[in-house]
Amino acid sequence: MSTQNFHLPDVGEGLTEAEIVTWKVAPGDTVAINDVIVEIETAKSLVELPSPYEGIVGELLVSEGTTVEVGAPIIRFESDAAAPAAAASPAPAAEEAGGSVLVGYGTGAGATSRRTRPAVRPVRSSVGVIAKPPIRKLARDLDVDLSSVTPTGADGEVTRDDVIKHASQASVFRNIETPEWGDVRDEVVPAPAGAPAGLARGIAPTQSQIGADADRTESIPVKGVRKVSASAMVQSAYSAPHVTVWKEVDATRTMELVKRLKASPDYADIRVSPLLIVARAVIWAVRRNPMVNAAWVETENGAEIAVRHYVNLGIAAATPRGLLVPNIKDAQELSMKDLARALNRLTLTARDGKTPPADQQGGTFTITNIGVFGMDAGTPIINPGEAGILAMGTISQKPWVVDGEVRPRWVTTVAGSFDHRVVDGDGMSRFIADVAAILEEPALLVD
Repeated sequence: MSTQNFHLPDVGEGLTEAEIVTWKVAPGDTVAINDVIVEIETAKSLVELPSPYEGIVGELLVSEGTTVEVGAPIIRFESDAAAPAAAASPAPAAEEAGGSVLVGYGTGAGATSRRTRPAVRPVRSSVGVIAKPPIRKLARDLDVDLSSVTPTGADGEVTRDDVIKHASQASVFRNIETPEWGDVRDEVVPAPAGAPAGLARGIAPTQSQIGADADRTESIPVKGVRKVSASAMVQSAYSAPHVTVWKEVDATRTMELVKRLKASPDYADIRVSPLLIVARAVIWAVRRNPMVNAAWVETENGAEIAVRHYVNLGIAAATPRGLLVPNIKDAQELSMKDLARALNRLTLTARDGKTPPADQQGGTFTITNIGVFGMDAGTPIINPGEAGILAMGTISQKPWVVDGEVRPRWVTTVAGSFDHRVVDGDGMSRFIADVAAILEEPALLVD
């Protein structure tokens, strides 16, 4: 019997540490090569690590919730050189290694064993609910109880839109839920590194106040995604002079287009929302106002403005672990349908906290959809490395003057924050006006 330690690898982007979130195996489990053994959280996202060895789990060297440095041993495997799985392998190299074959080396023919205690994800009861298997999987992914969803399909069948609508409504309600007084009174979150000392003192209570109310105070460690996003926001707020402009828009024709796309057979398997039209409008407006897609760059020879002639469109996503801003690469090259698919993919991955680090880098412009929380408008902070961000407010019916008459119309507010070092006032205003023009008349996108 031989033993082999598995060391925490560098999963990319030069990260130096990660937190052990969930072990998928326990001592005594039998695992095969590429079986998922642990879920870790880096400063970028959640990552599932596969086993590089086959054998028996001997010991978990790090407990859940612990942050460890790259290269530290986290789990020990035991393997038997005479194990049937190794002997059955046609590759001599695998036999000589006693079955402990690194991922990508040797053959997988002999790796037929599986761990004896697979992780089982609890699924809420949905007995009696009519839903196709893909819809049930979507409900599990979004943590939706199918029995609480109001079906709109034929014969009472739950559709994809039913599940997504229920999930969106539930997320809004969770954000406005008020805790009881006895549960939480104060939450102390340490100020991010780099924040001005005066600002930190102005927000946080004194140590004596915390000590007096220690039994009623919850302290939340700042780490992982939250730590990185906090540092990025401070960097942006205190380095780029922000200016915000906004415009109220009649988005009735946008809502009519969304309704037609939802009814189209070409979009039957795609979720369509006003965000899709806003994304197309931003790409169109960037082409007409390229400076909003630029960036302020400090070099050895002084400052430069880098104007990007492509759009890596970021979508701000609120997750339980903090703010993520994954982006769609070369969004200007995508058709309406492909952009809709990309938005769906990005949203679902971000909700699961499994956005790969590469998808969070290289953004050129960002959209934040605060309308899903019922907000009319806001003054968003620019994502570092960019020069602009657009906030999309809620779309609701309001009285609006049309041809001299007051009529109910679908109205929203689009707001944009810009780096005034890069974008002048006329450029900001023209960009927001262009986005507003598309929401008022989406037919302008046909050129």
